Amino acid sequence: MAEFQTDIIGLTATFRKTVSESDVYLFAGITGDFSPNHVDEEFMRGTQYGGRIAHGALLVGYMSRASTMIVEKCVSVTSSTYPVSIGYDRTRFLKPVYIGDTITVTYVMAAYDEARSRSSATIEITKGSSEVVASAIHLMKWLNR
Repeated sequence: MAEFQTDIIGLTATFRKTVSESDVYLFAGITGDFSPNHVDEEFMRGTQYGGRIAHGALLVGYMSRASTMIVEKCVSVTSSTYPVSIGYDRTRFLKPVYIGDTITVTYVMAAYDEARSRSSATIEITKGSSEVVASAIHLMKWLNR
């Protein structure tokens, strides 16, 4: 698996999306998280945020989308292995994401531990030109086919 490391380290996947009201409400319905933070505009206007914010777990869902995109780029290794997510470490929600914000998710393959068949990647979500709103480290286990 020595080739694995040189083939995927540094690979990047990026996508941009405007977070819509339907994204937030559908996610609330799926998870049952109807916190006023996400669904009560009037309540949130009276807080330091000034309006509804997206669920942090929804942002993790966008991170998951980026991991799927990166796997599609790992064609040199997916013929003999397939990855499963084993977690997101150091996940931080640094600034609010409001309904209507356009975010960019950037996923970068950072390292591969050959002995454990595990990769790690850095993920950043930005809005605007470069304001980091969330970050994490994603771990995947690569299993033999």
